[in-house]
Formats: sequence, structure tokens, C-alpha cells
Amino acid sequence: MLFLTSCATTATEDDIQKAGAHYKIGVSYLNENKIQPAIIEFQKALELNPNDKEALMALGIINLLRLEDFPRAADFFRKAIIIDPKFSEAYNSLGVAYEKMGKPYDAILSYKKALSNPMYQAPEKAYNSLGRVYYRLGRYEEAIEAYKGALRRTGDFYPSYYGLALCFNAKGRYGDAATAITRAIEIDPLYKGDKEKAMSDFENRRLTAKGDEEKEITEYIEILKY
Repeated sequence: MLFLTSCATTATEDDIQKAGAHYKIGVSYLNENKIQPAIIEFQKALELNPNDKEALMALGIINLLRLEDFPRAADFFRKAIIIDPKFSEAYNSLGVAYEKMGKPYDAILSYKKALSNPMYQAPEKAYNSLGRVYYRLGRYEEAIEAYKGALRRTGDFYPSYYGLALCFNAKGRYGDAATAITRAIEIDPLYKGDKEKAMSDFENRRLTAKGDEEKEITEYIEILKY
């Protein structure tokens, strides 16, 4: 019976190829902002190949960023991690889901797990996420070290300069805060060094922002006035 069950749940090579085709169609729909058709294609991929970690990841991202169903997103990321315990991108996304669920310490563990894989190709993302959690917990020195960890690996990773600006501001290092946000705006492709454009954008974003995001945008505006 165990053998038969195993065979029933193992995808054939043909199933895997068909699943890959559905995954690609799902990505195409997602790029066109057609969320429901994308979900259907990713689910079809999983029906054919339950071990398709990329389809699980895609469904997690949809639930995290589009549907804002954070517990469901976390479930998809955890399933992807079970399939591939070294799936650092899934650990990083799981950390974001935990943050959204108000579980910062679980988020920290997830980001550190992502960083424990020396083959992770985008460690700056997890370092930056780790810095954000530490900052919001008031652990500024740890946040600064995490942001610097991101920049040591990708020197033009502008989100970490924004993070450093917030940390330096919180510690009363106003000159360093001003320098960090200036650097962020210089390399942020949205602004390309245009501080006036950045200020206008921050003021507009603050109108609809809530919670931590609103507080941080307000601090960006203050720092830009130094």
C-alpha cells in the first residue's frame, strides 16, 4: 500500500513538463495583472506536480502582495520550503509574511535561515528585511549592521540606504541620516538624484500610508529637510 501511495503522488516526466507549461502561462497572466487566471494555472501545475516549488512560491507571492492573505501566503512558502529546505527566496518571503502577521521574531528567524544558505543569490534582500525588522523593534545597532551587510554584497542596493537613514535619525546621527538618504535618492531609479521629486512623492505616499510605513515616510520627509 505504501508503494502504491508513493507512486500515486509522484509526478511522471510528462506531468512535470505539463506542469512547467502551466507555470509559464501563469507567469504570463501575472505579468499582465490577470490574477485569477494566474492562480488557476499555478494550481493546475500543482495538480500535475505537487512538488513544483516555483508554483507554490508564485501562489505565495500572489497571496502576500496582491490578495493580502498573509496566513495563506505563509502556508504556500512553508510548503515550498518542505520541498526544498535550502529555498532561501521562500524563507525571505515567509519572513515578510510573518512581519505582516505581526510576528517579528518569527520573521527574524526566517531571514536568518535564508542567509544561512551560502548559495543564496540575493542575500541583500534578506539582510535588508532583517534590518527593517530590527529597526521597527528599536534594535538600531543590529539594524545598521544588517543594512551594511546588504550593502557589502550589493553596493547600489538603495533600499538599505533608506533604512540606514532611518536608523541614524533614530540615534540622533542627523548628518549621517542626511548623507544616507541623499545616497538612496541618487541611486533610486525612481528619483535619480531629484530630491524635490522624492519629497513630493513621499508627501503623496504619506496620504494613504498606514502604521509603520506612514511613520517611516514621515521620517524621510523630516530627514530631507536637514
